[in-house]
Amino acid sequence: MMDLFNAFLDFVVPPASLVMLAFAWPTLCFVNTCEWIYNTYFNSSDMEDKVVIITGASSGIGEQIAYEYAKRRAKLVLVARREFRLRGIAENARLLGANHVLIIAADVVKEEDCRRFVNETVRIYGRVDHLVNAASLGHTFYFEEATDTSVFPILMDINFWGNVYPTYVALPHLRQSNGRIVVNASVENWLPLPRMSLYSAAKAALINFYETLRLEVKDEVAITIATHGWIGTEMTGGKFLLEEGAEMQWKEEREVNASGGAVEEFARLIVSGACRGDSYVKYPSWYDIFLLYRVFAPNVLKWTFSFLFTTRGVRRTSLVGTGRPLLEGPPQKNLLMAPATSPSRQRQMKME
Repeated sequence: MMDLFNAFLDFVVPPASLVMLAFAWPTLCFVNTCEWIYNTYFNSSDMEDKVVIITGASSGIGEQIAYEYAKRRAKLVLVARREFRLRGIAENARLLGANHVLIIAADVVKEEDCRRFVNETVRIYGRVDHLVNAASLGHTFYFEEATDTSVFPILMDINFWGNVYPTYVALPHLRQSNGRIVVNASVENWLPLPRMSLYSAAKAALINFYETLRLEVKDEVAITIATHGWIGTEMTGGKFLLEEGAEMQWKEEREVNASGGAVEEFARLIVSGACRGDSYVKYPSWYDIFLLYRVFAPNVLKWTFSFLFTTRGVRRTSLVGTGRPLLEGPPQKNLLMAPATSPSRQRQMKME
């Protein structure tokens, strides 16, 4: 009987839901617009003198998020492993308007380091209002070509535990201030892309963790999940915007200038959305349409991406940034081996 009932629902619910969504779409758009206007102009949080911890703040999106909070005159706590990079970013933040900037060298995959920078923040400022988890590590290698599996837990540590540990330590303080957690995620958490298997898996775990945590903390601590997709011409060039964190990457790769329209715009949207109280920030948002295909026509989505990402000729792989600790000396280049990999292709890794 139950099998018959489920078969009936399988046949009726999907088309009925699409019809209901089509009729409700104009109303939903109107409600969302009204809510956006109200939250933007009448209910936006004043961040002046509020305390914001930003992990992965030494470059990329983390750096740009720091600048956006600085413009709102917040008190910043910048966390990353590269203290020398944080000094310059702290000075820039002060020039942009930050009331006070504290820099702390720490590794977000170590619980004791997370306790140290959170406790230091509370000792100096007495509170935590926003926790921004921006540290992350991406990769662009094919899974089957990885010959050193020790990089696998490193990618999971940075992208998952590097968010969980700071959240776990800061959560009691965020409860006291009715604060907010800001999560830097990616569309790859549900949209399949080649050469990002481990990164995508970590981001999927991250999203599910915070969606569950949102239900547990209820209204005591707010959560903003920010997801980015493909930026500019990098989609056609085989590159994707990945977070540049503060944890694992060759020195010369980490010093790439990560500023620019796409990164700065995404950072601006994240901070604006967090101050408005948005639960989600998406940049760009057009890829959401693929969710419908994934639910109602998954084969169409599979065929489309198989066509878009078909390899022509010799498959080339970027092996940069797949688990090498930050070194001050010249990087070694034998962690992963793949056939026919040119030196120019070994510099295509980006981090946030």
